Amino acid sequence: MSTDGVTAGDHETYSLTGVTATAKPLVVGVLRETFRREHRVALVPASIAALKKAKLQVVVQAGAGTSAGFVDTAYLAVGAEVLAHREEVCSRADILLQVRTAGANADAAEADIAALRPGQAVISLCDPLSRPEFMRRVAERGALAFSLELLPRITRAQSMDVLSSQASIAGYKAVLLAAERSVKMFPMMMTAAGTITAARVFVIGAGVAGLQAIATARRLGAVVKATDVRSVAKDDVQSLGAKFIDMGLGDAAGGGGYAKGMDADFYQRQQAALSPVIADSDIVITTAAVPGRKAPRLVSAEMVRSMSPGSLVIDLAAEQGGNCELTRPWETVVENCVSIIGCVNLSASVPFHASQMFSRNATTFLLSLINDGHWAINREDEIVLGTLVTIDGQVVHPKVHELLASDAGER
Repeated sequence: MSTDGVTAGDHETYSLTGVTATAKPLVVGVLRETFRREHRVALVPASIAALKKAKLQVVVQAGAGTSAGFVDTAYLAVGAEVLAHREEVCSRADILLQVRTAGANADAAEADIAALRPGQAVISLCDPLSRPEFMRRVAERGALAFSLELLPRITRAQSMDVLSSQASIAGYKAVLLAAERSVKMFPMMMTAAGTITAARVFVIGAGVAGLQAIATARRLGAVVKATDVRSVAKDDVQSLGAKFIDMGLGDAAGGGGYAKGMDADFYQRQQAALSPVIADSDIVITTAAVPGRKAPRLVSAEMVRSMSPGSLVIDLAAEQGGNCELTRPWETVVENCVSIIGCVNLSASVPFHASQMFSRNATTFLLSLINDGHWAINREDEIVLGTLVTIDGQVVHPKVHELLASDAGER
């Protein structure tokens, strides 16, 4: 679908080598998030100066940042315009910055998708690999969609990596949640009433969230063990003072630093290797995820029942189905006096700093696409190739396109 001659709001659009551009400086719109318990905002006031320096205008829905600690007057003070209604922002904006939309906000995204117009762009977490059908609907609206989950793991993209920044917060908060709910204190203490032994924490998955969980638990004084199916994680775990548990399963490292999906036999052998360590732990924090697939089941109900009464399982993969057999997203399940907490969107529970980090990442990404207030998108750039999902009415990301074709074939 070409955008030649299409009018978008009060901007006349035209096609520039397949990239939508505008005759006037672009307007960036920030919406109040609608995902359940989502308290973050995609753009904080401190980031607006950089956008204005790039000759972009900014409009913000009233109250968009309030739950994260950023009030409307703070946006007004740095030159943003605050609009009372969501529809006004969608109408005025050429670019919508959101934390979660499309498949990443499946229960509430229909209204946002319906409001999109040809040539308008969305920069957000979109979950296109798990829910590709939403990206087809965005394409049908003629909008550009950049999915921040798909950023390539390259050095140049590190300052844009929202998954890593938010995972770090989730790992930190998971330990605080465990410390609050545990029947034990984390550190070893010598008291007049005797010696208190340190809590035993086991972290499954040593990616960004897992490493932050290890570091936080160690700072609180716990004895920490950790494991990962990627052999390269061993040095990182040990550098933080934790003991690495080698499961003897070989290396399951995938592309971009992620673990790859394995077969049922691998996960059965993994459970067998994990079982004795879990039984000896007071707190188990699971972080294992494979992009675009359900989280691997690593902790069985039987393994939970082997834990001591009062123990905890903190499942950071609950939104992807959970690493624990008993996990229910958003809920705490108690089995044999062991609590399994199904954490969803945990970084949103620390909304001030989570928003700051997300905003810096998203702003850096956006500015890489802009020159002098207009689009300057290089379709051959590795970052653009990795994140651009829809443009000119088409789903152009190869993986998402393949998933949609597969779904159509199955029907």
